[in-house]
Amino acid sequence: MAPQRSTGAGAEAELPEYAGQYRLESCLGSGGMGVVHLARSDSGLKLAVKVVHAEFARDREFRGRFRQEVAAARRVSGAFTAPVVDADPNAERPWMATLFIPGPTLSDHVKRSGPMPPAQLRRLMAGLAEALRDIHRVGVVHRDLKPSNVLLAEDGPKVIDFGISRPKDSELRTETGKLIGTPPFMAPEQFRRPREVGPAADIFALGSVLVHAATGRGPFDSDSPYVVAYQVVHDEPDLTGVPESLAPLLLRCLAKEPEDRPTPDELMRELRSVAASYDTQAFIPAQRTGDDTAPPGSAAAAPVPAHGAGPEREPRSTSGTSGPESGPRSRIRSGRRVALAAGVLAVVLGGVLGGLLWPGGTNAPAARSTGVPAGAAAVASWQARPAAEGSGMPQCVYGEGKLLCVRAGVAFALDPVNGALLWRHPVTGERAAGAPALVDGLLLVPADGGRRVAALDPASGEQRWRRDLPAHGAARFSGGTLLVAGTDGTVTGSSASSGARKWHRRVSERDTPALTLPDGDPLAYAAGTSADGADTLLTALDPGSGDVRWNARLKGSLQVVGSAGGALFLLAVDPATGDATGVVRYAPATRSVRRVALPVRRVAPQADVRGGVVHVLAAGGSLDAVDLGTGRRLWHLETSVSRGSAPVSSAGHVYFSAPDGRLIAVDARDGSLVGQTPPRLGRNSGTVTAVLPAPLLVGPRVHATAPDGTVFTVPAKDPSAW
Repeated sequence: MAPQRSTGAGAEAELPEYAGQYRLESCLGSGGMGVVHLARSDSGLKLAVKVVHAEFARDREFRGRFRQEVAAARRVSGAFTAPVVDADPNAERPWMATLFIPGPTLSDHVKRSGPMPPAQLRRLMAGLAEALRDIHRVGVVHRDLKPSNVLLAEDGPKVIDFGISRPKDSELRTETGKLIGTPPFMAPEQFRRPREVGPAADIFALGSVLVHAATGRGPFDSDSPYVVAYQVVHDEPDLTGVPESLAPLLLRCLAKEPEDRPTPDELMRELRSVAASYDTQAFIPAQRTGDDTAPPGSAAAAPVPAHGAGPEREPRSTSGTSGPESGPRSRIRSGRRVALAAGVLAVVLGGVLGGLLWPGGTNAPAARSTGVPAGAAAVASWQARPAAEGSGMPQCVYGEGKLLCVRAGVAFALDPVNGALLWRHPVTGERAAGAPALVDGLLLVPADGGRRVAALDPASGEQRWRRDLPAHGAARFSGGTLLVAGTDGTVTGSSASSGARKWHRRVSERDTPALTLPDGDPLAYAAGTSADGADTLLTALDPGSGDVRWNARLKGSLQVVGSAGGALFLLAVDPATGDATGVVRYAPATRSVRRVALPVRRVAPQADVRGGVVHVLAAGGSLDAVDLGTGRRLWHLETSVSRGSAPVSSAGHVYFSAPDGRLIAVDARDGSLVGQTPPRLGRNSGTVTAVLPAPLLVGPRVHATAPDGTVFTVPAKDPSAW
């Protein structure tokens, strides 16, 4: 057949005849990033094949992003999505083939047939809730759920296009020019923090999609994407025409804060409890008025049911008044209309939407103490920013009675009690690179991209010496010893101060062994996985002498998490993807092994252990607590954080940091979210924070850092008061 002419937005004049071995028969549709074709496999199976536009195929960054999208689509089951049949992200024109699902998109159905009746809306909402539960279970966040990405198949709705094909004409982009979603169906956090989007953003999009299905328009409508963005972040949704029985649930889905939205499981429970009411034809009154209060009987006056297992929270308000007709969020004020006009004008003139929407754009004072929460009178919260310039989050270590930190070529020390600056000095070399370490009474700071290390006096910050690090391998400090894992499977121990070699030992049969030095453990652990990932050789080393205390060969590809009670705790991972599949405890004294499988693979896992319980935080925000003593998973929580730092556990809480600078606390007993600090993104709100340092738990205080350069401390005892 002749090559097909492009009907999409791509720059190429002609489309290919084949994608891999699949002959492209006809064009099903076109998006900003590629074209979808109907094709058939050799056996005659109908496929939908997405082929990337030539202009994006030449973009290395986009190819990497396309690989991630293919991997995400493959992880999701085919019950509620279009199953991936084949893909080649490395082809000259990258492509992905999924099973062809007959049926119109929700967008086409509404255009052709008009708004859905209540019973059909209920079935659609239940199907999409099930689909999102399936997607979120494997650590995937769709980020672009909209009517054109919902197929109405005979057996229920199917969610397609995991962010691969997005509208090219959207005016809202990240700092690299890549689209972040479709404005009318994006959640507020996608505008405020475009790099941090969790599962709750999909719930917000589901609410917008259902309003569209019920009314033929979205809850936030305008011809300008900037006005839509403002409405999504600040205004109440317009639910005019939505069935009254569905309105309270949709209001919860469209809550401004991610933690106020229901989970997919909660949605399905709510739908079952109110199923009978979906046959009514009643509608709620119009909501977009200039009045200060909503009319009685509107969705604003109706109470929104509480959800979740966490403690009750006071309803948020954006006004200084309250009354019997005040809902959980204030109504649209006439003053906001003025702010909207001024904000849109500022966007048009200045071209910077971020200044209108992103929080944390002002500089914080150098050090500030805040009120002390009840029950924690001895611990005051504070924040300081001694290194405001630069990028990345400060990386700190506690020792010598100080918080010792580095950021962007500057090292500084803070008083952990009140945040007072004790000293501040530049780090010799290009810039600091990595977390500092206290070794033999000196603060060692990796510099020059990790090629050198500078030794500072922790009392004054003065540099004592500076020397090169080994050119290859991963370096770790343990006491006065520098441990370097070589690419030939060896570990070398050298004096941290002089660089003189102490010992050299082979511990792995291939590649670079992974070195782990758990806090409070005198031993260092090297893990080397076999070429086929079938087993892992674990070696326990004395860092000072290099003596082998024990070694063991265990089944599977394993990563050391930490040690507790004389046992070593590990994650079992897929050797090809690094996804966590289970948790393992190995007791060297008895050579006993206990394994607990995770119900769903966890992507990009980070973990810690306390008292025999391993906490696993994965990409997408899923947090699991697994008790290796009883051999069962204690609880699971979806935190709505796109990615987090390594978790840190105490007897009562699990703490971790988010990319926007929030410190988050979870109850270690039941997995409920109990507290979080405000985001601290600063002026560079659209940049990516590559390294997320874990919080430091020191006595009654939790110390953490943020992308705007802030170092802050809060009481560990009462996260609900943060």
